[in-house]
Amino acid sequence: MTSKPITVVIADDHTIVREGLIKLLTEESGIQVVGEAKNGREAVKKVQNLDPDIVIMDIAMPKLNGIEATRQIKQAKIKTKIIILSMHDHSRYIRELLGLGVSGYLLKNAASKDIIKAVNSAIKGNTYLSPSISSRVIEDYVGMNKKSLEEELYDTLSNREREVFQMMVEGSSTKTIAETLCVSPSTIKSHRSNIMGKLKMSNLSQLIQYAIQLGIIDIQI
Repeated sequence: MTSKPITVVIADDHTIVREGLIKLLTEESGIQVVGEAKNGREAVKKVQNLDPDIVIMDIAMPKLNGIEATRQIKQAKIKTKIIILSMHDHSRYIRELLGLGVSGYLLKNAASKDIIKAVNSAIKGNTYLSPSISSRVIEDYVGMNKKSLEEELYDTLSNREREVFQMMVEGSSTKTIAETLCVSPSTIKSHRSNIMGKLKMSNLSQLIQYAIQLGIIDIQI
């Protein structure tokens, strides 16, 4: 009698990364890739529809970043384990994602065997971290998790305001954001006003620079 394979969804906006992970995981006995997503919003839907054992999630994705996608999956009480695989090692990301209960955090320069170890560790209910991430967690603990002013201001945004904020700085119009979130344009305008007030900023250019500082969007976006 064969055991049930570990089912995985891969969420990353770069096709070459998704293809590489699919090749790596499908070559491993006992692991089956059942879906892929190219942005955070699609990742949440795929997890809800496919109910995989694990989702391997990038952070810097369009429409909805990996942090907010993780938050939505956790808030929905979905049992899927989440492993972060990212090029970013910002302390804010690590702190927030571990606080949300992810089962792993690896950098994209991790060895193939580490990704497999992370998958197997997550299935057992454990957390797997890249060595450099483990060091950062210890440094954060010793430093009493001090946050920058930018991080403190960002923490005042609600989850919905963070979604709107990301789409704003990515260049989406009020109408597009409203249609994506299934709300009225006036609601989005209200969110925009609240975001500006909470972040103490007066124009979109300032918001974009702020988002780049926090690593919410990449400079090339």
